Amino acid sequence: MSTFRRDPTSNEWVILAPRRFNRPHTAPAATREPRLELDPACPFCPGNEHETPPEILRLPRDAPRRPWQLRVFPNLYPAVSPDGDESRDGDDPFQEMRGRGAHEVVVESPRHDDRLDEMSLEANAWVLEVWRERYSALLSRPSVRAVIVFKNFGVGAGTSLLHPHSQIVAVPVYPPQWMHALNVSMRYFDAAGRSVYDDIVANERAARVRVIAETDGFIAFCPFAGKSPFETWILPSAHQSSFGNLTDEEIPDLAAITRDVLGRLRAAAGDPDFNLIVYSAPAESAEGRLFRWHLRIIPRITLPAGFELGSGMGINTLMPEDAAEALRSAPVPMQERRR
Repeated sequence: MSTFRRDPTSNEWVILAPRRFNRPHTAPAATREPRLELDPACPFCPGNEHETPPEILRLPRDAPRRPWQLRVFPNLYPAVSPDGDESRDGDDPFQEMRGRGAHEVVVESPRHDDRLDEMSLEANAWVLEVWRERYSALLSRPSVRAVIVFKNFGVGAGTSLLHPHSQIVAVPVYPPQWMHALNVSMRYFDAAGRSVYDDIVANERAARVRVIAETDGFIAFCPFAGKSPFETWILPSAHQSSFGNLTDEEIPDLAAITRDVLGRLRAAAGDPDFNLIVYSAPAESAEGRLFRWHLRIIPRITLPAGFELGSGMGINTLMPEDAAEALRSAPVPMQERRR
């Protein structure tokens, strides 16, 4: 039997339909062609730094005395740019404003063939440190209302260059999906006197059926009403509204659980393409009790079709409880690998 479940953070309904997993179809295959450690044609590889815009920062910070391990620079093909202002043109109901903002690229490793689940914990921690640093720096700008940190892994997830990288976009408007989630959280708090995210973490920790992994500082689980197979959320155990509140002491813990989850996803789900997104409270809500920042890992195993696009409801062909069990049982190499 199919089941309707409501996501308590959005009040959106999701259909869990495991029988549809066996319907005749051709699933998108995630093929990983062997890659060189260094690709002379890749603009993100060492030796091609002149092909990117001037750096914003690099790690180690004492480079160029040492080879770089991570670089940040403006996107050469930005969705938004720092030019212009936020003035609006047009008459209701048609308004427009200039595409002001910031769009940055984080090159996560000098190795063209690297990936987060194979990088050392130190290298993963550097990525998270830079995400937080740039997030906070961009959010402090007066015109910025929200900063979106995301990683597209694989062509099916929207990546255009295979070299390991992520992106950060700052915009002068409130993303509608985030504002909807914030409004739902506000109504929940008004009714219950507690954050919906606090209740979710407490209930997931008590039930254990959807929990994948847990550390002192973070918990990873397949959400009760996940929209896609193996969708995973990673939340801080203590309440933090803004990703900018992540402390230096918490970064190694987050790096460990994130690498662990990505390794389990690779083993259990056939190495799918995925999107990793940091959800955080908008600027004016950064210190509130309504929201709890978190990472969402969304594998691109199924594609939204007519029903999903027409209704706004997801159809998940794998029960979250079954997905969590598969991820918990997945073999993950424990040794330190690259860098």
